[in-house]
Amino acid sequence: MFGRRGTAGPGTPPPKPFGSEDKPAPAAKSEPSGTPAKPKADAAPAPKTDAKAKAPQPSSGKGDKTISAEVKEKLDAIKINVFNDLMEAVDLSELGSLSADQVREEITDMVSEIISMRGVVLSIQEQQIVIQDICNDILGLGPLEPLLMRDDIADLMVNGPNVTYIEVNGKMERTEVRFRDQAQLMNICQRIVSAVGRRVDEASPICDARLADGSRVNVIAPPLAIDGTALTIRKFKKDKLTLNDLLKFGSITPELKTVLEVISAIRLNTLISGGTGSGKTTLLNCMTGHIDPAERIITCEDSAELQLQQPHVVRLETRPPNLEGKGEISMRDLVKNCLRMRPERIIVGEVRGPEAFDLLQAMNTGHDGSMGTVHANNPRESISRIENMIMMGGYNLPSRAMREQISGAINVIVQAARLRDGSRKITHLTEVIGMEGDVITLQDICVYEIEGEDANGKLVGRHKFTGMRPSFWDKAKYYGLERKLAEAMQFGV
Repeated sequence: MFGRRGTAGPGTPPPKPFGSEDKPAPAAKSEPSGTPAKPKADAAPAPKTDAKAKAPQPSSGKGDKTISAEVKEKLDAIKINVFNDLMEAVDLSELGSLSADQVREEITDMVSEIISMRGVVLSIQEQQIVIQDICNDILGLGPLEPLLMRDDIADLMVNGPNVTYIEVNGKMERTEVRFRDQAQLMNICQRIVSAVGRRVDEASPICDARLADGSRVNVIAPPLAIDGTALTIRKFKKDKLTLNDLLKFGSITPELKTVLEVISAIRLNTLISGGTGSGKTTLLNCMTGHIDPAERIITCEDSAELQLQQPHVVRLETRPPNLEGKGEISMRDLVKNCLRMRPERIIVGEVRGPEAFDLLQAMNTGHDGSMGTVHANNPRESISRIENMIMMGGYNLPSRAMREQISGAINVIVQAARLRDGSRKITHLTEVIGMEGDVITLQDICVYEIEGEDANGKLVGRHKFTGMRPSFWDKAKYYGLERKLAEAMQFGV
């Protein structure tokens, strides 16, 4: 067995378990390394099987209906005691030299041995639950691990140690997932943010981070979060979505899918607008799938979550200030630096501040096909949001000059929305025509019209093209895609 402690004297206190409070020493302790451990005579020996064979399947996250609340409470108490014994027996410094599978196998064997020595009688299912939860505590994100394994969850929201919600199919559901205490929850949050070089504590209680798969993470800790640390995870699907997937979901039609493919291919400057949870980042990922693989793309994000499929991609990420309040790298710094990196397209994960002006300048100076997302409820409002962001940067530009800059830079606005039935749709495909006086002129190419709802409460509607020939027709012709565009929009070439 790896990493067992055999040098600690009798007066040496055991290491404090992850996220647990100080507990009284368990009644039975494992003997020092080198002395074979003898289980109690009346204890049922733990079944010794291959680690992979006895590893339980991930739970659904909705609570195991086959286990009563009384049994669950008993298992929780057993897990704490076994965890304490394991922390006393394991040398954590040895874990780094082994793979995750090897560590899981060794921990599984040791937990089985500790259960046997304690004389605890558990069914095979109960023992598997204890082993799985302890492995998740040490190697993963504790009680959240089963939820992260599910691919149907879009958002995971922890409101303190005792309340956890998930979003499935656009609807909120409360789960039975709970943490032992606030310390365990905070320990998991620190594990997440430290993996990307950030920190969260009382001095810096707000933090944005990401998981290894790109899922977005936000943590807000006490004293700002009154009822305990609030952890929010925007999960990404394991498989990268494409426009074909959006077509299967009913978010777009085959004709609109074709138009979006043409927009990406002919290098139109695109702004993706929508509310929180409307699918802006997913749509941006899908549209980038039709960019020429030979193009050099640079992405700028607060937390790197875009999953571009092209080979020539440079990913940049902002950096928060350090403990002394220095060293911050803002989104505006990244966008400015992009212009010195010979980009062909610049993609900003979310435009939310003065960097909007620098992005517009890039769009106006030869970086055609640049993209970004913005929070807004409709295309007209997204233009106003861009104006407000420019003014946040302290630019004393006349309103007309600012709007001319916007109308000259942005070609197309794609509006995404999450409807009241939880479905996500592309509700507007709008192009920016130019200026009429001091007003930016917009023209809808396609709109989603709601016609009612079915017996199940699902909204029924259709995407309808307005019949207007888009102003980017000549650019589509330049790229040889005018026939494809005409067939999708159903008008003659």
